Amino acid sequence: MANTVVGIRFKAVGKKYYFDPAGLELKIHDNVIVETVRGVELGEVIEEAKVIEDSEVISTLKPILRLATHDDLMAYERNQKDIEPTLERVKYHVKHNKLEMKLLGCEYTLDRSKLIIYFNAEGRVDFRELVKDLANEFKLRIELRQVGTRDGAKFLGGIGPCGYLLCCNTFLGDFDTVSIKMAKNQNLSLNPANISGLCGKLLCCIRYEDELYTEYRKKIPKVGSFVVTEDGRGRVISVNIIDQSVRIQTPEEGVRTYQVSDLKKIEEYDLKDDSNGS
Repeated sequence: MANTVVGIRFKAVGKKYYFDPAGLELKIHDNVIVETVRGVELGEVIEEAKVIEDSEVISTLKPILRLATHDDLMAYERNQKDIEPTLERVKYHVKHNKLEMKLLGCEYTLDRSKLIIYFNAEGRVDFRELVKDLANEFKLRIELRQVGTRDGAKFLGGIGPCGYLLCCNTFLGDFDTVSIKMAKNQNLSLNPANISGLCGKLLCCIRYEDELYTEYRKKIPKVGSFVVTEDGRGRVISVNIIDQSVRIQTPEEGVRTYQVSDLKKIEEYDLKDDSNGS
């Protein structure tokens, strides 16, 4: 069965969620009011109406309630302005209750029925007394959400080892899986200090070029294999995946660099010859 949906985002660099347009004519950047598991929220249309299959719908498809009104936008702005002083009061209560937790941020639902507080911590935190204190002060429902280290970095922002602002804080809506195999595939140093981000996890950018490296590796001989060049048969001692070149050691010519396209023959690779572990 097919469904007509529009893509909605709730934060400038947030995930995309699908909603039923409910007959509304919506354009990119339109502000809309929807109901989520967190409550009534204001979202922005980032993808116009399209048809998707049931298999692409992760949870129950909820309808968009209405286009945002001037009052809705004013309420949203008021909530945004209140976040900083609210966070200061939350910090006070965390300290008062002597809790080992790191506050990351907070937000109000649009109708101000709930205050959601985000934090991370090394282990489990008993915040029952904290919730009571906050509920007594703010007179609304309190929800505390513990998030992982990646989401923590996304909240706080910062500058990565490349010298640019963190990808997760500027344009990444979702976190893709990054593996140590991808780092090996790109011949990166496996020193954790070199391939880890501020969150302590593998750098998200390792994934960006992995597909290209994987495709290029199919066309290039492995270190330790033998090839035939115009200068004779030789052993591959190193490869440059990006410019598709290899360094070959031959008895006659010593060590020389060749383009992969200039090789006359690539002999079947023997794993026993892979002394370099590429």
